[in-house]
Amino acid sequence: MYIFKLDSVLKDYLWGGDRLLKKYGFKSDKEIAAEAWVLSCHKDGPSVVVNGDFAGKELREVLTSEMMGTNCAKFDKFPILTKLIDAKDNLSLQVHPSDETADKDAGEEGKTESWYIADCDEGAELIYGFKNDITKEDFIESVNNGTFIDKVNRVKVKKGECYHIEAGTLHAICKGIFLVEVQQNSNTTFRVYDYDRVGADGKKRELHVEKALKVINYNKQETVEFSGEENTENYSKKLLSECEFYNFSEVKTHSSYEGEADEKSFVSFVCIEGEGKIKCDENEVSLKAGDCVFIPAKTGKFILNGEMTLLETRVD
Repeated sequence: MYIFKLDSVLKDYLWGGDRLLKKYGFKSDKEIAAEAWVLSCHKDGPSVVVNGDFAGKELREVLTSEMMGTNCAKFDKFPILTKLIDAKDNLSLQVHPSDETADKDAGEEGKTESWYIADCDEGAELIYGFKNDITKEDFIESVNNGTFIDKVNRVKVKKGECYHIEAGTLHAICKGIFLVEVQQNSNTTFRVYDYDRVGADGKKRELHVEKALKVINYNKQETVEFSGEENTENYSKKLLSECEFYNFSEVKTHSSYEGEADEKSFVSFVCIEGEGKIKCDENEVSLKAGDCVFIPAKTGKFILNGEMTLLETRVD
């Protein structure tokens, strides 16, 4: 057991920007990088371990149930996927099914997610559910006559905020937002509207309205505030979001932060700002903005040193 430093997989979706390349130093032969999958055991973009005995191997190849921890025994696979997302343009208006509403026979999986606003342009916003309760029939009518975009709830965002997006919530990340997303380990997305854009093949991207209609929550949904904060001379820690799939927190180290990866859960960190080191026994790994590390369960106590803003994820 040691601290795994991970290499990311980049995605060049048409709405992406260049912040991941220019500010965070990710390497690509493309001019845009929409997403960096920094912690992933998903077949569509698996992370690779870059240090230690497992260097060069995909995380999913070396991961064991013991490394995941006893709290993950309820899952049939690694539960989460973590991404950095740079939205230079609007993402599609979309929805994800829950585990209950997903069509398993069609290969669909549930997807609840949380968004941490790492940076944003002034006035940037996201779409979060509906302004008011709406019936399925009213929504279908609004889709047919092109007025449904007037019924969605637009939320102005600020750096450091977090939004929990339950499966079934109609949503969209809009232009000018750079965020970190922690989500269920799923890639199931149903697009409802995509601004009539065309892809690299010159064709409009596929929509999935019929599937979306079956899983959308048509009730007005309020943003959720989670409580839990620690402030010390050495660090501050704030609970951002929690659900059965993950516990997601912001950690700001003024000098140091100590924690433990016990037998219950792995611990992962994504560094958003600053630089420093993380150490467990004799194993030490350097960190800078954009880096992600995975600490297997039962690795034991660790310490972070430096001035950094990090996002910590585990399963409680």
